[in-house]
Amino acid sequence: MFERLRYLTSGESHGKALLCILEGIPSNLPISASDINKDLLRRQRGYGRGGRMKIESDTAQILSGVRLGKTTGSPITVLIENRDWQKEMGGFVTCPRPGHADLAGAMKYNTHDIRDILERSSARETAVRVAAGAIAKKFLREFNIRIISYVVEIGGVAAGFSLGSQESGVGSQESIVEEMFERAEASPVRCPDKEAEKRMIDRIDEAGKKGDSLGGIFEVVALSVPVGLGSFTQWDRRLNARLSYAITGIQAIKGVEIGLGFEMSRRFGSEVMDEIFYTPSLSLPSGGGVGFYRRTNYAGGIEGGISNGMPIVLKAAMKPIPTLKTPLRSVDIVSKKSFKAHYERSDVCAVPSASVIGEAATALVIADAFLEKFGGDSMEEVKRNYEGYLKQIREF
Repeated sequence: MFERLRYLTSGESHGKALLCILEGIPSNLPISASDINKDLLRRQRGYGRGGRMKIESDTAQILSGVRLGKTTGSPITVLIENRDWQKEMGGFVTCPRPGHADLAGAMKYNTHDIRDILERSSARETAVRVAAGAIAKKFLREFNIRIISYVVEIGGVAAGFSLGSQESGVGSQESIVEEMFERAEASPVRCPDKEAEKRMIDRIDEAGKKGDSLGGIFEVVALSVPVGLGSFTQWDRRLNARLSYAITGIQAIKGVEIGLGFEMSRRFGSEVMDEIFYTPSLSLPSGGGVGFYRRTNYAGGIEGGISNGMPIVLKAAMKPIPTLKTPLRSVDIVSKKSFKAHYERSDVCAVPSASVIGEAATALVIADAFLEKFGGDSMEEVKRNYEGYLKQIREF
């Protein structure tokens, strides 16, 4: 699915460290560990997170690919140490947890110690994905592209909005998103709706007291993405397919909508297509200056697998965390006797954290599609190519 960027993560939840190698970022991009650490801190926050977040203080160490504060064009290696690491990563586990990779993974890899499975399948791995995403976001900001997120639902408590259903053009949508993002960053559940925020917190408290967990829905928005990323020529080059692939690759994500999503299927075609208008002097936030525009964004910024210049809007559904303080019934894989599922320290709700991970996954895909479109081994070359394309668009 990735054409120009490649990344690989390694490490276990309670191992010594997590590692990521990111290849394909051009040379001369200014980057530092502090750029990465900002997003690592955002990932750790959120009402409903478990005790481990009080132990870990994730900080990135850049081991390669950056010299004198700039990328060199070589693979970038980022290391995040686990303060809560355990020798041999804890004890022998034989009772699988419903909803996890435990049983299927143990059978696939022919092991009766589920520790071999749960340590790698853990969402702790997303820390280094966020690190890679932070680098991709820094790259995209050089072209005025910004990736943001916020929570729209937790445990059935929904905020009173969704950008996918907003009837507004590109300029007004971007201003709406910026305002919502600022409010979300100040919210313990990353929800811009203050009234919904309080009810979400109460719902998380209720679940915590019962030893239960909650899922929810978050929205990721990419602002100022130029027309033309992705392609309709093959199924796996479609931008919507690539984004869906990356988002559902996040642990516990069970569904993705783009723009109006499933609601489109419930309406007439005349109600869900974004009509096209033209004003010669119109200047889009992406810098294209193209006079074509839409007053709605039901498509979520992607038509025919290609970005259309509107904000790209993704909505992702996260299931409740499967690890419960009040464990569900299971079967010991050695004795074959019925037991309560094994409990590992976990969160009550991780939707706010998942939204930050969603930003990273989105940024990596869009950065890859951007480099696929414009190429270049240095930032200077990419910018020249991009400026040439913008000139073509302005003259279209």
